[in-house]
Amino acid sequence: MTRSHRLPVVGLVVAFLLAAAAMLVPAVSGWNVHVNSFPPLHAEWLPRLGPGTAPALLLAALASWRAVDLAQRASWRALLAWSFVAALAWMVALAYVDGPHGMGAILDSHYEYMNTARRYPDFAAVLPDWVSRITYARTPHNWTVHVAGHPPGATLFFWLLVRLGFDTGIGAGWVLVVLVATTPAAVLCTLRVLDAEDAARRAAPFLVFGPAAVWSAVSADALFGTCAAWGVAALAVAATRTSWAARAGWSVVAGLLLGALVMLSYGLPVMGVLCLAVLWLARSWWPLPITAVVALGVVGVFALLGFDYLQALKAIHIRYYEGVASRRPPSYWMWANLGALVFSAGPLLGAGLGLLLARARTLVRDPATRVVATLALAGVAMVVLVDLSQMSRAEVERIWLPFEPWLLLSVALLPESWRRRGLVLQLVVALLVQHLLQTGW
Repeated sequence: MTRSHRLPVVGLVVAFLLAAAAMLVPAVSGWNVHVNSFPPLHAEWLPRLGPGTAPALLLAALASWRAVDLAQRASWRALLAWSFVAALAWMVALAYVDGPHGMGAILDSHYEYMNTARRYPDFAAVLPDWVSRITYARTPHNWTVHVAGHPPGATLFFWLLVRLGFDTGIGAGWVLVVLVATTPAAVLCTLRVLDAEDAARRAAPFLVFGPAAVWSAVSADALFGTCAAWGVAALAVAATRTSWAARAGWSVVAGLLLGALVMLSYGLPVMGVLCLAVLWLARSWWPLPITAVVALGVVGVFALLGFDYLQALKAIHIRYYEGVASRRPPSYWMWANLGALVFSAGPLLGAGLGLLLARARTLVRDPATRVVATLALAGVAMVVLVDLSQMSRAEVERIWLPFEPWLLLSVALLPESWRRRGLVLQLVVALLVQHLLQTGW
């Protein structure tokens, strides 16, 4: 076995062992890690079939048969259109294993944003009081779990949906899934702008198909990832344009999207690592000041309306450890969070990262692999930072969603035989997770 084949094997084995250990350690030892009955996932064992089973199996078969070849041979515009349609169909089919209920039940739960969004006709009026309602001190007037755990931009998105008439969980779910289906196209565009179209074509099937779709169809975190992906794509365009007007215009677009991202999740400013990687690859720091000023301007608008971001960070830290997180042992979750990443991104990620991490210096120096290796390494750095923060113990299968497309770029480094077989593995894992587990987010 050559070294190029041995390294992915090691990575794949490590991924399987990590996921298996995260499952078996609590089960065998009786260790209560304070999550639903299938750690490391927030899920319960519930084997079932449903209306989406047959379409999901058909899509998996078609993807196994044609996706790799189609990604290589299609025109660029056709590839982008295909990535959107296929991602949308895959997410909806998996969600519909539970019927229409699968598209909206989670968004309608007490812990999510929709109930709060319906309750307040004047959103700006609640911003001055936002921080004081994060901790449990004002029970029963404190925000629910997800509203408290995120800046107001996340709730604002659903507030806008309600005002536009998408006031049910199913209605909001359809809007969410259509937007999230554009994420692969955003990542592909970023790669092409950075002169890595061949890598984009190799990565495309894995950005579309995989177990991440189980959570993407029903989680706002996937929407946050979409916002991040298009913000990074706009930044890449800004960094590679030649005219001043184009660079300035795209820098403003990037700043608006990345500023919105800061107001969607407290954990996603770490996307700055990816943004710096893009500018380094483009060999242009020109967009940085404009993008940063515009992004800060977005945050400033919320501040003018009464939301204090820095005070909110302090309050969310208090709220987090007032809840179940204080009982979730870090000695388990520091590494079990990565086991959840294997479930969510799919085990082939281990093969890609095995090759990437073992040959990082060589891959970054090689012009043919520099872009994909650098972006994937930025993804690794972001996951490490989030994990070390200790502000995400458990339920991270959805929290990892914004980072997974960039991590999965490492799969483009694998030999073709690995990618063809690996896509089948990714599809099988997705089908098993959705049909055997009732996921909580």
